[in-house]
Amino acid sequence: MFHLQSLELLHWDYCQRLTLPLDGSIITVAGPNGSGKTTLLDAMRTLLGLDCSGGRNYKTYARHANADSAWLRATVDNRPRNRQSSNRPFARCLLYSDVVTLVCRIDRNGGDWVRRYLMVEGDVSIEQLIERQDKDWLGIDNWRKRLEGAGLSRAIAKVLALEQGQTDRLCEYSPKELLKLVFDVFGDQDVLDRYDEARNHQRQLTQEVEAAERELSHGKAQRAELEIRVNSYRQYELKCQERETLATEVVPVLSSHETRRVLASKLRELHRQRLQSQEDRRQHAQVKAELLQRLQDQTDAATRVEELEAQVRTARRLQEEARDAERPVEALVKRADELQGLAVVEGDADKLTTRIAELSEHKQKLATQWQRLKDQRDDAQRAYDALKGQRQAPPPPEVARFTRTLTEAGIAHHLIADIIEISDEKWRAAAEGVLRGSRWVVVLAKPSHEAQAMALAEKERFRHYIVADAEDAPAQPDPDSLLAVLKFSAAAPRWLLRQLANIRRVASTEAGVKLGGEWITPEAYHRDNRGGRSVWVDPGQHQFGAAAIAGRRQSIEARLAQLDEEMTRLVRDQAFFDRQLQDARQAAKGFTAAAELAERAAEFHEAREQLPTLKQARVQAGERWQQAEALLKHAVVAQTNAQHAYKQAQERLAHLESRSAQHDRDWQIRFDDLMAQALMSREVKLQLPRRWREPARITEMQAKYGNVTQARLRAEAVDRELNEGQWETDPTVLEQLTLMNANVLRQEDELNQRKASNAAAAIAVDNARARYTDVLKVTVRRYRKNIIELGHLAGVEVNAELPHLDGDDIGLRQAELKVHFNFDGKGSIGLNDGEASGGQQVIKSLILLVGLMKDDESTGGFVFIDEPFAHLDVRNIQLVGHFLRSTRAQYVLTTPITHNVEVFEPADVTLVTAKKPKGARWAPPIGVLQRRPPAEVL
Repeated sequence: MFHLQSLELLHWDYCQRLTLPLDGSIITVAGPNGSGKTTLLDAMRTLLGLDCSGGRNYKTYARHANADSAWLRATVDNRPRNRQSSNRPFARCLLYSDVVTLVCRIDRNGGDWVRRYLMVEGDVSIEQLIERQDKDWLGIDNWRKRLEGAGLSRAIAKVLALEQGQTDRLCEYSPKELLKLVFDVFGDQDVLDRYDEARNHQRQLTQEVEAAERELSHGKAQRAELEIRVNSYRQYELKCQERETLATEVVPVLSSHETRRVLASKLRELHRQRLQSQEDRRQHAQVKAELLQRLQDQTDAATRVEELEAQVRTARRLQEEARDAERPVEALVKRADELQGLAVVEGDADKLTTRIAELSEHKQKLATQWQRLKDQRDDAQRAYDALKGQRQAPPPPEVARFTRTLTEAGIAHHLIADIIEISDEKWRAAAEGVLRGSRWVVVLAKPSHEAQAMALAEKERFRHYIVADAEDAPAQPDPDSLLAVLKFSAAAPRWLLRQLANIRRVASTEAGVKLGGEWITPEAYHRDNRGGRSVWVDPGQHQFGAAAIAGRRQSIEARLAQLDEEMTRLVRDQAFFDRQLQDARQAAKGFTAAAELAERAAEFHEAREQLPTLKQARVQAGERWQQAEALLKHAVVAQTNAQHAYKQAQERLAHLESRSAQHDRDWQIRFDDLMAQALMSREVKLQLPRRWREPARITEMQAKYGNVTQARLRAEAVDRELNEGQWETDPTVLEQLTLMNANVLRQEDELNQRKASNAAAAIAVDNARARYTDVLKVTVRRYRKNIIELGHLAGVEVNAELPHLDGDDIGLRQAELKVHFNFDGKGSIGLNDGEASGGQQVIKSLILLVGLMKDDESTGGFVFIDEPFAHLDVRNIQLVGHFLRSTRAQYVLTTPITHNVEVFEPADVTLVTAKKPKGARWAPPIGVLQRRPPAEVL
């Protein structure tokens, strides 16, 4: 690497123009803070294409001078650094003179600044360089490349750009970063370039393989998608073909075939009907003969009835005559018995008085009984009259009164008795018995009226329930429940509906016991969870439905008939006892029953003798009348049966005649219609192609579709699928799939070729890696030798662990260069373990830094170190100075003038800066102190 010999600044920051000698191993720039020491270092950095320190840049310094251009010029040593070698630092730039001039020109370009670079042989002034053409000037990138060729690598450039007070930054590198820096400085660039080229080539090929694989995967995905579309298109074609086949062939053929088969079946059925009509004509003759016989039987039965009616009239007349003959005789006998009973007591006044009293008392009892029965009959008659014109049994007075109260209060309601109709009279007794206690329950139309209604019920002392929680009866209750035989016209209490739904209807108590649970029989025997009991209600008390009125009427009519019979009997008994009472009273007045018995003894005797005969005659006449009545009844039944049989025969004959005529008309109509259909079907059949009508083809269609109905359904389904489904209808997908198959095959071939190239590149990378590893091992060993030698010069024991370099990229990326230092025999310390002092940190970094520049073949190089002695004591300053003198590198150091004078001891050239006076445009000139060589001092 080259050394700096001089530096010239023109319009740089506040320097007007000055030239500084740098021909020395150690150049110290001293001055107070803010006097321009870092400005001088930034000028060198800008000239070498490096970044300025502290976030500054060259534009800031050029702008301070307030000129159109600024110049930085340096002369450098281009002589070979090793006597055994003739290589010059700038030989690659075709510069072979011992001195090379490096120039940076910064020009104002509008509102911005632009820098350009130039290197020429010899010591060329700025005035001469101004005349150089623009094409000779270089940009920053080309400038850096040329300086790299002269030995100023990017790694050293980073070290040269260390900030103020950061001299120990190099020892803060990690082992891995230090190894990379060493190889960047010492490594064979060609080997590194070849390895990087091979690795980049393989990476590129790998990326190409991956891209080809992705492209192939994408192509296969597109091919799969096209295959799906092709399958969809083929299915679409098949369904279109099926729809066309169904519409043009299958449905017409199967329809024609089934139509002709149905017509043949109907013709056979018509023939059977024709044969059946002949059987009907035979039945017509038989029924006609039977009708004549039934007419004769009816005539004979009518004659028999007339004869028996005459016999009944005769027998009834004889029975009435015998009864008329018996009655006066029976009355005489009864009178004789009464007189005999009176004769017994008429001689005894006490007995007669007792007899009269008993008869009077008995007569009074009969009168009382008659009056009681009369009152009962009047009540029944009034109840019967009250039911006239009524469709429903009236409620009790207290219920009617309370419902009127609710109506007057504006409370809508209805009674249970008003909304239930019993649909099956067989179960009326059961329903009436179960509902008896709930018939006068009041159901409110609006639940909001509940409080008001209950207040009125409390006032009226209404004993029946007021219900607001009601609902409609279910539309389809359990058919075996009692609820099933009830019809509701309005809402009913929920508890009542549940009760009726839980009661099962059974035929008998035995069936109910077997069934278990809650049940009821038609005779109203009810069993619940408490046990069984009869809930039968007298029909006169039935309440629900219009049939309840009829039941009540029948019950009252039966009661009236019973009362009339009992009252008739009492009237007869009253007449009997009245006669006895009159006779007894007459006997008390002197009339004697014995005298009448004596006077009428012969009459009474004759009556007693005639009465058995007359009674026997009446009985016999009655028996003959009853026998005649029985025979007449049988005869009437026989006549009725004969009339009914004759009427049935007539109806059957008329039905046969009507059916035969209708059958003949229908048969002819159907025959004509079937023949017309057959002709039309034949024409349709002949219009179909012959191959469609072949039996084998029809059998195939039937095996696939069944019948014409299923074929039509299939056609509708196919049409619906085509209209509603997602189908591929573009026929070009077939060609697209063919092209895509060819494209996928091409991509597979390209992928195979790239894989083969990648495999070859992997071999080349392995070879380049092996070469790189060999160079890296040599480089590390050389650097290890350099820092150990530099450690001896500084009086520090330095040791470096050679990294383990494997033959793969992972091992190379993980390789580290661990360096240990031993100061004054106090033990080994690492790069940045926090155990070294400030001076030791500086020495560690300088050893590592100078080790990068130490080359057995080519010596030289320079380092910018901004304030390396900051925060160091006298002893550490001496150690650092001694180390700097012992190396062969060129150093440009900065230090404030407040430091110990020891900092100037190792310097060959000392540049002294001063602050710019206030109000002055340019800074004062920089003082130069140059140490004489030892021979000159002597």
